[in-house]
Amino acid sequence: MSMTVLVTGGAGYIGSTICSALEDAGHLPIVLDSLVSGSPIPAGDRPFYQGEIGDPDVIARIFAEHPNLSCAIHCAALAIVPDSVERPLDYYTNNVSDSIKLFANLTELGCRGIVFSSSASVYDAAYGPEVTEESPTRPLSPYARTKLMVEMVLEDLSAVTDLKALSLRYFNPIGADPKMRTGQFQKAATQIMNVLLEVASGKREEFSVTGTNWPTRDGTGIRDYVHVWDLARAHVAAVERLDDIFPSDGGYDVINLGTGTGVTVREFIDAFESVRGSKLSTVDAPPRPGDIAGAYANVDKAHRLLDWRPELTLEEGIRHALEWSRRTGT
Repeated sequence: MSMTVLVTGGAGYIGSTICSALEDAGHLPIVLDSLVSGSPIPAGDRPFYQGEIGDPDVIARIFAEHPNLSCAIHCAALAIVPDSVERPLDYYTNNVSDSIKLFANLTELGCRGIVFSSSASVYDAAYGPEVTEESPTRPLSPYARTKLMVEMVLEDLSAVTDLKALSLRYFNPIGADPKMRTGQFQKAATQIMNVLLEVASGKREEFSVTGTNWPTRDGTGIRDYVHVWDLARAHVAAVERLDDIFPSDGGYDVINLGTGTGVTVREFIDAFESVRGSKLSTVDAPPRPGDIAGAYANVDKAHRLLDWRPELTLEEGIRHALEWSRRTGT
């Protein structure tokens, strides 16, 4: 059955890819984005509203113009960890306070389903390497703390209303839409893929392997890198299965989204060089303050509740990111 779904942050990297996945599955995405960190380009011909998620007037207008709107996927957030350390109040205002206003307006207007873009950064990294949804939480940055706070709000709200809510805890998204409709365009190169792309394009001289004595198979940090298209498919499954997961009124749960396997920094570099067909300049360096050995997701719950498994490989994620970078110059 076709659904009309509000996607906040729907002009961003992940949000716009979710919109494409919704369309491919026969659903209608309605995009709400402030364009503070998103791009108007990925919205395409979809219904688009520029505004703040906490603005009751824009939410009311969206519902008035799309009365069949049945649920929301909430991706909108400030999302740069170092920036959150420098500007914590901006992150708490945008990510927490405005989300509370959004939820209040959504539930008042009859929205009974919310899928929230959360983050694996809420977990206590000391309890790796494999992380389940029951693993302890200990977010270490203002950004990560905002994600856990919003999760708590949704859990409490769903306990006293008929709201059905899922928090999807992403591990590390990579790649681009395989059809090249959307991809990463964030200018701040803080993740391994973006830094490697800068080295490959000559914007950066070398890649620093920060930390080579971690308790991993090659001494470098380990992470779980999930293709953004697989993430997008999981969101489609989440909105389609809310009523199956919560057959009675109201309910809340959290689900990990990753690959279920870890990739070390050296393994990622080797895969990148293999896909690209040439070597990159790298240098070993000490770990940065706050660095950890890392962890990867247990995704059994995602398979059980969403009937979802990741389908795209690390190499495919790298190839799609390289193609997107060549096409867009990012």
